Amino acid sequence: MSKMLEDVHMHSQKTVLITGSASGIGYASALRFARDGWRCVLVDYQGDALQGLIAKMPRVGEPHLIRVVNLMEPEAIAALTGDMPYLDAIINNAGMSDSTQLPLTAMTREQFAPLVSLNLDAPRLIFQALEKRLKLHGRVVNVSSGAGLHAIPFRGAYSPTKTGVIAFTQALAAARPDLGVTALCPGFVRTEIVRRLTESGRLDPVRAAGKTPLGRIAEPFELAEALFFLASEGALPLSGSAVAVDGAASVYGGSVQCAPAAYDVLPTDSETTIDVVGVATTTKQNWMSLQTDAKQARYKAVIDASVLNAPDGQRLNAAHEAAKRFARSHTQNASLTLLLPTQTKNWATCGDEAAARMFVATQACEWGSEGLRINSLEVHAHTPVSQVQPIVCYMASAAAQFLTGQSWTIASGIAGTK
Repeated sequence: MSKMLEDVHMHSQKTVLITGSASGIGYASALRFARDGWRCVLVDYQGDALQGLIAKMPRVGEPHLIRVVNLMEPEAIAALTGDMPYLDAIINNAGMSDSTQLPLTAMTREQFAPLVSLNLDAPRLIFQALEKRLKLHGRVVNVSSGAGLHAIPFRGAYSPTKTGVIAFTQALAAARPDLGVTALCPGFVRTEIVRRLTESGRLDPVRAAGKTPLGRIAEPFELAEALFFLASEGALPLSGSAVAVDGAASVYGGSVQCAPAAYDVLPTDSETTIDVVGVATTTKQNWMSLQTDAKQARYKAVIDASVLNAPDGQRLNAAHEAAKRFARSHTQNASLTLLLPTQTKNWATCGDEAAARMFVATQACEWGSEGLRINSLEVHAHTPVSQVQPIVCYMASAAAQFLTGQSWTIASGIAGTK
């Protein structure tokens, strides 16, 4: 591609391809991207549903596109290259769950194969087909599942294929450091899959909420916010990560049923005020630049750097003190984001560092039903604040109200770059 042509592509309207966009998370994501002025390429096998969706989507610039495709057919995926515009992001969202309820060893190849084709093979084949249509520094977001982090029996190949999606994501990120490649692992979400599981008696929504420290099931628009963030340039430092937005379900030990939510979920676009605390006067990073002055904002957030600045061997104690400070002044609809140093392999200090991260998960489980969230972000010693600002601000904001108990780290190859 010539430099002039590349410049044209770089400055044209942002375009995203979303598979599985006729319902659920994909449907909500199409509306979210369109609302922000993106052009969407909607891919699904349900043509009528796509027509209904596109009628609801705001349009800025070029018209949205519909591609009616059976993603279990490799030839149909390969044909997508024909008239595809250049893409800023590919979101591999399409997926299915098993409906047989059979033990794995009782399943025939014909019963096992559809999930492998759609959940595991399709994301790889879509990338192969559209790789040359991705713009410079394009993003690929693969939707996995909490089932990719923990085995769920009697769901056929669902857990194995969703784990495969995470491995594909990590390998692609390593092979293509010029791209941003992440996996999203949702928890329980009110999608068509969950509705069918509920109607068939295979899923009790009350029990599902009881396995989620936030005490509720997510709505599709909350995961759409996560996909919108991961498809942004600000998420590039997370390349190679599997991001769990699941109400802390993936970090919960499950010893007792979680209490139901005792708080109201605010609109995801609610204004968030950020208070930055615990910054050492000797630090070179300008963390205070993240502070906002929207004191009347409905959603309250604290970014605390005290653990980052704690002496070796004192990270866990510092995290505990930060949580106590936060709890004294917040009762619901608020988030605490701890800045942590990158983990080391020093036997003298690594235990304390790991304990601080498990503290984040444990505190999230205790706070969940109150609508208080806690997450952490590992930062390197020379990482520019501007580079992680989009990540920290997303974690802290009302857009991430189903994100808690997570400890994220930025890609080591990106740390410290300008």
